[in-house]
Amino acid sequence: MAVVMAVVSLVTAGGAAGAVRVEGWGWVGGAEKTVDAPGDLTKLRREAEKASKGLAEATKALERRQATLVKADKELKGKLAELQKANVELSKLRKPLADLVQSLYQAPSGGDLAPLFSGQEEGSLRALSDMTYLVSGRDEVLEDAGRLYQEQQKLAAQAQDLRANKLLVEAQLSMEIDTLRKRSASVVKTLTRTLVKLGVKVNAGGRTGAACDPTQVNAADEFPNGLLPVDVLCPLQQRGEQLRADAAIAFVALNEAYRKQFGRPMCVTDSYRSLGEQQAVFYRRPGFAAVPGRSNHGLGLAVDLCGGVDRFRSPQFNWLEANGKRFGWIHPEWAYSSPFEPWHWEYDPKLGSLL
Repeated sequence: MAVVMAVVSLVTAGGAAGAVRVEGWGWVGGAEKTVDAPGDLTKLRREAEKASKGLAEATKALERRQATLVKADKELKGKLAELQKANVELSKLRKPLADLVQSLYQAPSGGDLAPLFSGQEEGSLRALSDMTYLVSGRDEVLEDAGRLYQEQQKLAAQAQDLRANKLLVEAQLSMEIDTLRKRSASVVKTLTRTLVKLGVKVNAGGRTGAACDPTQVNAADEFPNGLLPVDVLCPLQQRGEQLRADAAIAFVALNEAYRKQFGRPMCVTDSYRSLGEQQAVFYRRPGFAAVPGRSNHGLGLAVDLCGGVDRFRSPQFNWLEANGKRFGWIHPEWAYSSPFEPWHWEYDPKLGSLL
């Protein structure tokens, strides 16, 4: 009953038209919100990541629930099989006694109980005693059979309740998963439209929208440094530049704030570097580039900037140093001195996840 009420309340409780209430989310799936392009990029990324996380947790919960119910269902079926077997064995054990009693009732004038009906006193008493014993034995057979039958019926009912509960719980969790999946897709779609409005060519270079989907950043972890495929790299507004989705979204938001401050977008000389590009830079600028295969550029998490940011303590550098962390971007400690690279900035996924 509790599960049924949970499902009903999930679907029909109050809220926006067409919305569904999901634990930890509130009302989702209703009318789409109007989004202010620059300011809401971080918020949209966070909502998309939250929906993705909720989807993963709900899916795991469904899998755990299914595994638990399957195990319990098997245990109950095992008990029912054992009871059935015990019932058969008991019947075999009691059958001779039951058959004897039945034959005596059918032919009371013969057999060992004949003295009971012939009027012989001594034989009648002994026969009566035997009859009493046989009737008692038969009653025990019937009682044991009745008890086993009731227990079997009880367990069968429990098994049925378990199966019904399993279906209801699966329906509830499946509904939550479907709601979260739709919510995640809706947020990512809104986020993608916002990026396009800001000049990001999301589908450029054979990419799909998934390249700028922040919920898919784990796909980049499957590839070695400098060998990330184009479909896990999101393009920036700056032509030819690209980063991992979460870093790219944060950089676009930072770029818009920079544009408002200085009247022009940030100048980018380098972003993601393939392994071959890392090798070329390493040999061309010894001491000013990481060992190939170890650079944050090869993870799609770093940019080299120009346009004033590359000059230490310029207004552009100071502004970025003061405001970059609000978007997850930092100037790493080593870049202040060893080697000195005021132009090098990195996205910190841990910091970004807290925004």
